[in-house]
Amino acid sequence: MTSARFGAFAFHADRRQLLRDGADVHLTPKAFDLLALLIERAPAVVSKTEIHSHLWPGTFVSDATLLGLVKEVRRALRDDREGEFIRTAHRVGYAFVPPTESAATEFPAAVTHWLIGATRHIALREGVNVIGRDPEATVWLDVSGVSRRHAQITLENGTATLEDLGSKNGTLHGDRPVRGPVRLHNADRIQIATELLVVRVSGRGDSTTTQQTRPPSSESDRG
Repeated sequence: MTSARFGAFAFHADRRQLLRDGADVHLTPKAFDLLALLIERAPAVVSKTEIHSHLWPGTFVSDATLLGLVKEVRRALRDDREGEFIRTAHRVGYAFVPPTESAATEFPAAVTHWLIGATRHIALREGVNVIGRDPEATVWLDVSGVSRRHAQITLENGTATLEDLGSKNGTLHGDRPVRGPVRLHNADRIQIATELLVVRVSGRGDSTTTQQTRPPSSESDRG
């Protein structure tokens, strides 16, 4: 995994970048490597032994040094409660606890519309749902060719409408370019650059698990 989004933060391992509300957050190299390891292994606990061998291979470093890195990461994440993002498994190690573990509470219990991507089910909120490369987008696609605010789906009174937001590479509904508002139905296919999203509609109000795993990030930023 190279990218993740949690709360106000966006993490890019390949770019060695942590953002909060789009602004860079400074981490020392070792602290960044620690955060990357914990995110990669989330929600599992990573033992102190494994962390030491990963960060300082072949070198003896005291637990106090590791504790200093954990505190640095918590400060960067504003994890004042010491457990919101970084959980301590006493005498064992540490774990990254993303908000996705309780993500079902972020949406109404009766979710009726969502998008299915290659690795995610994304519940749509009532109102405007932006699709794009902006980390604040409802549907975040960190992929080459996707504009920061590429398209949007507006959900009102059980009706979903798709619109392109003047994106550089356009939006397809099925095989047709989106030139104006398009009403969406169950099993409709939306193409955003290389990303295919399938619309799912349920009149039963089935709940959907929302995952924050992100598509592979691009090497270029062309949108």
